[in-house]
Amino acid sequence: MTSFDTSPQLNVWRALLALAVVFVMLATTGWTAVRHQRGTTALQASLSAWEHGSLHGHRLPDPEAGSARLTRFFTSLTAQDRTRLAHRYPLAVGNMNGAPVPLRYLANRVALGQARDVERERMHDSRLSPAGQQAAGRRMHRFASLLGTGRQILAFDPTGSGRVAEVFGDLPRAQRVSVVVPGVDTDLITFRKTYRPYSAPYGMAQALYAAERTAAPATRTAVIAWADYTAPSGIGVDAATAMRAEEGAVRLNKLLRAL
Repeated sequence: MTSFDTSPQLNVWRALLALAVVFVMLATTGWTAVRHQRGTTALQASLSAWEHGSLHGHRLPDPEAGSARLTRFFTSLTAQDRTRLAHRYPLAVGNMNGAPVPLRYLANRVALGQARDVERERMHDSRLSPAGQQAAGRRMHRFASLLGTGRQILAFDPTGSGRVAEVFGDLPRAQRVSVVVPGVDTDLITFRKTYRPYSAPYGMAQALYAAERTAAPATRTAVIAWADYTAPSGIGVDAATAMRAEEGAVRLNKLLRAL
């Protein structure tokens, strides 16, 4: 039988070593792990504000009320009121199944602009390590790219490694809709690649949309590059099990039912 030294002094040194490892990890990542796990995320804050908000003295519907109920609510509003809600609760509206697609595009542009400004400030935050500042710069440039002219962002969440979904074509009028769902190592940063573009969701969806237009030019089509779930990172436990896929399937089915 193997014996272990459990003296108080050894346990203290073990604890100190563990803390040292944690501090090294935080220093090299620019505190990003703590930043995204501590407290309320931006999306949660927007949803909470919606839940406690009102319009013309009337409470807003439960964001989990179901897409049919939310569709009826948005349909009952004037265009001005819908726009007001998109600017007031951008992440909530931008990710809300049941909200009109063009309104989600608008809300996500507002949310992307806010997220870009946050990362631009973090690029020069002296509390971050150089690696953390560089990571903020990559995120800032990705958000700025998603704000490009003509881009239609159907879902966006800056939390952690990030989530995003983008539409090619006229989704509200489409007769045929295709959805590209990526696998491992997909996040906001890898959503679009300059090198090997067809290995990323953006390039895949863009190519599929072009092929569908060529094959059936008279058919109104749309393609969604859907990276609105937390994909497994590398070949590890998450990739070897169905957990991430099952969680993603729930999110994808909710979107498809709403559309």
